[in-house]
Amino acid sequence: MALNHGYGVVAGVKEDYFRDPPNDYGQYFHGNLRLRTTDGVYNCAIDVDSKAVPNGVQWRVIELRPSMLKGVNKLADGWHPLESTPDSGALDFIRNKDLSWRHHLGCIPGLLAAVFRVHFPVPWKSGVSTEALADLEPLLEVSQRLWVFGEPFQDGLGVHNIHQNQGDPLDSPWSAENGIWQDGATLVQRQDGSFAMFCNKFVTQSVRTDEHGKPRK
Repeated sequence: MALNHGYGVVAGVKEDYFRDPPNDYGQYFHGNLRLRTTDGVYNCAIDVDSKAVPNGVQWRVIELRPSMLKGVNKLADGWHPLESTPDSGALDFIRNKDLSWRHHLGCIPGLLAAVFRVHFPVPWKSGVSTEALADLEPLLEVSQRLWVFGEPFQDGLGVHNIHQNQGDPLDSPWSAENGIWQDGATLVQRQDGSFAMFCNKFVTQSVRTDEHGKPRK
């Protein structure tokens, strides 16, 4: 299966950002990013709801080089559908190793780093919404341009399912939307030109999936 209304990425610049009203436990369901494009303003609901599971949100920030973005950074402002394939610019947190590894060693001088480049896995952080948003929001504050991956709203301009969209348990309400190369995330180009991606998922989602995005045992 796959997301009900397709998958893609919207490109634009930040117009506004705010958190949902807090719940009874002082946590938040979403960070809401309003993205200005030539088509209008897109409402992007970045999901950090812990689903009532202790430390139920997982996230990591990945530094990326332009060559890793498969042309997404060159897309014009607005919404762009993406095929769920490795070469379209679509995201897959499990299959695209660029989204799970550090790509340079800050402690090694430039020439040696180029010769002895070593990649280290970036672990998922686990926690609650306030902790996840504390890593996302500083990126948004220094953004020059933004790209948000996920499922388009059925009505109006917006994007949701901005999180991993595979690995949900087969008995969960979201299992029908499992699929590969359709993960949601927030890509930031900072004012200095560098790129970072905020990737987020839920602790209930597997990090091992089959060719249909279903969790492997």
